[in-house]
Amino acid sequence: MKLEPDEVKAITTRLKRANGHLASVIRMLEDGSECEDALTQLAAVNKAISRGGYALVATGLQKCLAEEGPDSVDAKKMEKLFLALA
Repeated sequence: MKLEPDEVKAITTRLKRANGHLASVIRMLEDGSECEDALTQLAAVNKAISRGGYALVATGLQKCLAEEGPDSVDAKKMEKLFLALA
């Protein structure tokens, strides 16, 4: 299923922000920052990416349910998508 740009705007914004934070973590490591500081920021990046993935799956599910009804949802496929993020 293809989502419309307005349906994924918040998700792409979140992922772009995470991308910027990841670049900061890389710079921190290259500049010799404390490991604890870099790990704290890396954990935040990881969480932001995970939330973006879950939001993407949820948005797709909502669209699928709205357009095609509850019988259109493939439970095994949805499980596979969620587990891919775990």
